[in-house]
Amino acid sequence: MSTVADNRAQARPDVRGIVDPERIMVADGAMGTMLYSRGVFINQCYDELNVRSPELVLDVHRAYVKAGAELLETNSFGANRLKLAQYGLENHVAEFNRRAAEIAREAAGANVLVAGAVGPLGVRIEPFGATSREEARGHFREQMHALLEGGADCFLLETFSDLGEIEQALAAARELSLGTPVIAQMTIGQDGLTPFGATPEDVARTLDEWGADVIGLNCSVGPQAILEAIERMAAVTKRKLSAQPNAGMPRDVSGRTMYMASPEYMASYARHFIQAGAKLIGGCCGTTPDHIKSLVDGIRPLVPRNQRRPSVRYQMPHTLGADEPGAEPASATGVEAMPFARRSRWAGKIARNEFVTSVEIVPPRGVDATAMLEGVSALKVAGVDAVNVPDGPRAQSRMGALMTSLLIEQRIGMETVTHYCCRDRNLLGMLSDLLGASAMGLRNLLIITGDPPKMGPYPDATAVFDIDSIGLTNLVSRLNKGLDPGGNAIGRPTAFTVGVGVNPAALDPAYELRRFEWKVDAGAEYAITQPVFDVEQLERFLESIAHVRIPIVAGIWPLVSARNAEFLANEVPGVVVPESVLARMRAASESSKEHAVAEGIAIAREMLERVRGAVQGAQVSAPFGKVELAVRVLES
Repeated sequence: MSTVADNRAQARPDVRGIVDPERIMVADGAMGTMLYSRGVFINQCYDELNVRSPELVLDVHRAYVKAGAELLETNSFGANRLKLAQYGLENHVAEFNRRAAEIAREAAGANVLVAGAVGPLGVRIEPFGATSREEARGHFREQMHALLEGGADCFLLETFSDLGEIEQALAAARELSLGTPVIAQMTIGQDGLTPFGATPEDVARTLDEWGADVIGLNCSVGPQAILEAIERMAAVTKRKLSAQPNAGMPRDVSGRTMYMASPEYMASYARHFIQAGAKLIGGCCGTTPDHIKSLVDGIRPLVPRNQRRPSVRYQMPHTLGADEPGAEPASATGVEAMPFARRSRWAGKIARNEFVTSVEIVPPRGVDATAMLEGVSALKVAGVDAVNVPDGPRAQSRMGALMTSLLIEQRIGMETVTHYCCRDRNLLGMLSDLLGASAMGLRNLLIITGDPPKMGPYPDATAVFDIDSIGLTNLVSRLNKGLDPGGNAIGRPTAFTVGVGVNPAALDPAYELRRFEWKVDAGAEYAITQPVFDVEQLERFLESIAHVRIPIVAGIWPLVSARNAEFLANEVPGVVVPESVLARMRAASESSKEHAVAEGIAIAREMLERVRGAVQGAQVSAPFGKVELAVRVLES
């Protein structure tokens, strides 16, 4: 194998051909498909093969060179720190990427260029994820630095869904080397949109604005959908365009995923790509050296000069991640957001600085909601402002919070505060749920990340956690402004009150404070705390958030026994029960069950009275579904 010094010194083709707007170039095809066909199982880390089986990777590169490829992608698509951490290999970022470039460089020789392949991080970045833009840029920079050391001629950013994330990858590339060309490729679905809703025109204008040398699309769909999108992109940018489609859509054939588009079919579309304005052509999933050979043979007769329609340039649209935290998304949606005070009775009382009360009930385990609705009726009679409806607390399987809330509002006529968690749904599912909930008239949300499934009775269930509560707060805030995650107008905006959870007794107060600041920055309008048993601790927390203070509703939990208190103290995440409270409950429980319940209610009333002047309201839990206990706490 060649050394890094050798890689830098040996003769290479002119890298300017990548950015030459009239130069037609052919890239290679799939690496993963070829490795899989050689017996590498999909549960292995393909990037590790650069060190563990370099000859296997080298053979694939050589097959593409023999087929006529002029640009080889390194085997480094997933070789960033976050993705490698899934295999326990996060400390090998530099090694895997450097070797990936060295292997491709050896196969390329003096006539073929090497593109350092960089894929998404595999996590959401702000404003919809916990990873900051700076952290994301650092991860990309770490990977790219090693690719350059190994001999990469350019960077190929591929299969990105989020324009905000690819912006950070572009920025990392420019920080490392202003002269290294960057090919930036997004992925789209059959509808022609990115997974975050950006149109091909959005992609082209935005990446043009950010200075990508070549702009394109790859993966997810076959040639036809890519061609239609390229035609739309060519109308709005003068940048060189690239197209690397899959070999058709994947199909299940006897339990195996197969791509059915033939080499000849791909070659016919390659000609259409060039006629539409794309000048860098290659393949993605399912494509092989046979596809690339047919592609090379098919485009050889074409005249290498195509005129393109003039660029139409205007201000970059606001798309997911394109703005700074706290900045308003696009204001020109044609509709106005509903003022907070008018969204619900709950919001109106908060806006008027009135003390609000709510009681948290638990949805039924089955389909019979009779007992729950009877309890809610009692709360309405007692004058409680709203019912809090949790969403699978402690990973328990119960009636869904959205449907439970609709039952309550439609049958009892009482407002709900619907907990909505990120554990069970991907971003698309959340968006669908929220649009439907708004259309049905639900208004009050409490956005939470959700407890992991392993806490519940079905530990083998999987969690999604596509975004966390901060990301979902951003999403709901944008929906309230009439914008979907991609910055596209949805017509009439939603009118949710945006509540978030907060834990004044967190084990890491600094981290909890940072997350609360991010939630407020994302658009949180009020917060509900975990159950409060230590008023001094709550007061210290309120002092710490004075600079980002929003209305706070204190959680109040009437204990029913010493066992209940011990359970909360030791088994419920985020709840701290002081020893003094535990001692009171132990003493009362020794007397009688009734005495323990009375003592628990007395403690809850004391908490309520002590916090009343410092917070905007109280959420009282109904332990074991006993709403009468919550009513007793709220009685004056």
